[in-house]
Amino acid sequence: MSLMALALLAGAYIYGRATGQGALVCEPDEGALVHLWQVLMAGQLPVLAYFAIKRLPRAPKQTLRVLALQAGAMLAAMVPVYFLNL
Repeated sequence: MSLMALALLAGAYIYGRATGQGALVCEPDEGALVHLWQVLMAGQLPVLAYFAIKRLPRAPKQTLRVLALQAGAMLAAMVPVYFLNL
């Protein structure tokens, strides 16, 4: 879900450059892209919590690796939003 959120930002950036509207611009009203990004980012939290609760007692080392990868993917999806003030 984090990678899909990052792909949404990349797609919007490429589309904005191709149409000449500029790269990602901050609009006064949130559009569908922003809402999709928010749903994807928030929707993965219950899935991660369920995964951690179920798998952590059984295989803590592997579970922590997966959770670290997921945290990295979430961070990668949030960095463009922070630095581009979207």
